[in-house]
Amino acid sequence: METKLTSKSNAHKNAKTAKNSAHKNAKKLAESIFNILDKQSAEEIISIDLQGKSSIADYMIVASGRSNRHVHALADYVKRGLKEFGIDKLGIEGEDQCDWVLVDAGDVIVHLFKPEVREFYAIEKLWTMPKANLKDSDTP
Repeated sequence: METKLTSKSNAHKNAKTAKNSAHKNAKKLAESIFNILDKQSAEEIISIDLQGKSSIADYMIVASGRSNRHVHALADYVKRGLKEFGIDKLGIEGEDQCDWVLVDAGDVIVHLFKPEVREFYAIEKLWTMPKANLKDSDTP
C-alpha cells in the first residue's frame, strides 16, 4: 500500500512539474509575441497572465494598431513569429475586416484591435478585474 501512495505522490509531482514547464514555455511564447508587437509599433500592448483565471490559455496579449492595415500587418508579423516558434496550427479570426483580429496559438491568445474597437469591447478589463468576494448573505 505504501508503494501506491509513493506512486501517486510521484505522479502528482510529475504532473505539477509538467504544468509549470508548460506555463514557462507559454510565458516565453507570450514574451516573444509581445516583443514582435513592440518592434512593429503596436500601441498599448498588455500581457495578461490567465493562469488560475481560465483554462482557455495561459496568457492573453492585447494590442492596438493605428488602422486596419496596421492591424493586418501586426497579425502577419505574429503569425510569422509563431511559425519560427514551431507553431503552425493557429486559429485566426477577423482578418477580413481587421477591426479586431484574434490569433489563437493555444497557450497564448492575441487580440489585435483598432483603438476605437478596443475601447468599445474593453476585453482586458474583463480579465484584469479583481475577483468579487461574495458572502453567503449577498447571494439571492
